[in-house]
Amino acid sequence: MSELSSTWLTILPPILAIILAIWKRQVILALVAAIFCAELILVSGNPVSAFSQMVERVVGVFQSSYSTRVLMFSLLIGALIQLIKISGGVSAFVEWLTRKRYVDNQRKAGLLPAILGSSIFIDTNMSVLTAGVSSQSLFDKFKMSRARLAYIIDSTCAPISVLILLNGWGAAILAEVMKSDVANANSVVIGSIPLNFYALITLVIVFYTVLSTKVYGPMKHSESIAVEQPPLKMEAATKKRYMVVPLLFMVASIIIFMYFTGDGDIRNGSGSQAVLWSVILSIALCFIMLRFDGKRNTNELIEESFKGMGNLLPLVSLVLLAFALSSSMKALGTGEFVASAIGEWLPNWSIPALIFVLAGFIAFTTGTSWGTFGILIPIAMPIALNLGIDPSLLLGAVLGGAVFGDHASPISDTTVISSLAAGCDLLEHVKTQLPYALFGGTITIVLYLIAGFLG
Repeated sequence: MSELSSTWLTILPPILAIILAIWKRQVILALVAAIFCAELILVSGNPVSAFSQMVERVVGVFQSSYSTRVLMFSLLIGALIQLIKISGGVSAFVEWLTRKRYVDNQRKAGLLPAILGSSIFIDTNMSVLTAGVSSQSLFDKFKMSRARLAYIIDSTCAPISVLILLNGWGAAILAEVMKSDVANANSVVIGSIPLNFYALITLVIVFYTVLSTKVYGPMKHSESIAVEQPPLKMEAATKKRYMVVPLLFMVASIIIFMYFTGDGDIRNGSGSQAVLWSVILSIALCFIMLRFDGKRNTNELIEESFKGMGNLLPLVSLVLLAFALSSSMKALGTGEFVASAIGEWLPNWSIPALIFVLAGFIAFTTGTSWGTFGILIPIAMPIALNLGIDPSLLLGAVLGGAVFGDHASPISDTTVISSLAAGCDLLEHVKTQLPYALFGGTITIVLYLIAGFLG
């Protein structure tokens, strides 16, 4: 561990970002300030060098093909949303659902994204986007806030991805566990599923709020505003296929491309490649349908596509800056510093709960679940073996803690994309989701303490 990564200064930038975001309610300003602060620490206080490195850090985001793809599909999904919106397909879909009484109240409207978010476990971005985009107008119709939609999709998609590990997350987690000296990595990973208390509790809380239609904390305020809002003007209903066909095509294409990029194994496929290619093709399909079946003008469709991308540009900028800050945190060694908080003096019964808290704090300050897996799994597995703790228990604590920190973090790309998919303000989403995450996290800590006592 480097000298820098062992100092408290490494956690200063993310804390600064969070304080500024809450105080000024300007997330972009907060992220820029945090990146500059991180670079200032890295260059030992030289502001000129810090500024130049900050700019290069943002530029460097595009050196990662994964990050570039995420930014591209986050921007392009705006074009798809806009084309579907102007087609009248959304209105037709909502009318069809209500006429058939498939969705005729708030409970059923909330179940749609909850079930979609729980069912599409192959890729979190696909799950979030599909569940969010398909449910926006239903939430508007039944006077439910977009913040509530963002909470539902964010709190189903990530937890289900670390429970049903037939995806890229599962492959990455298994690879990390296999690097340790555990006897059977597959058994450890499978055994972590019932011991991932946070993911299980979060899903229970989501479905409770959906089925009971009850909301708590800041979400009540968002819901009261949604009730008072006048009905949003929707395009005249045309044909529901203008919405249904592009979205189904996108989901099917993602599955096919995950299989293709994984050389026949969908678990090894590239989610970012699959989503980007599928969004592009879905836009093309929607464009063709509206041009030839809907008799829309080509210039109008192009203008509307750019309008849709423009609507999402602020959120895409947030994703870009979140990636840059995550890179700065890696250079600072923030994760390694936080991980060093566990010492040999800790009693065995406290280790599972502390691993959960540690994973949550790392994910919260770095904005990444994947990075947390990479930092903590290699630490947690040797601890389990050396102290005689069930490796599956500690793995479940790492996975659940990473998702918990991701849910609470305003600099998480998953949090930002959930806001994007729901059409919700980022800070409103963080503020309204946080009480639910903290409640689930508190219960989880108690369960891990009990599990630690029981051995």
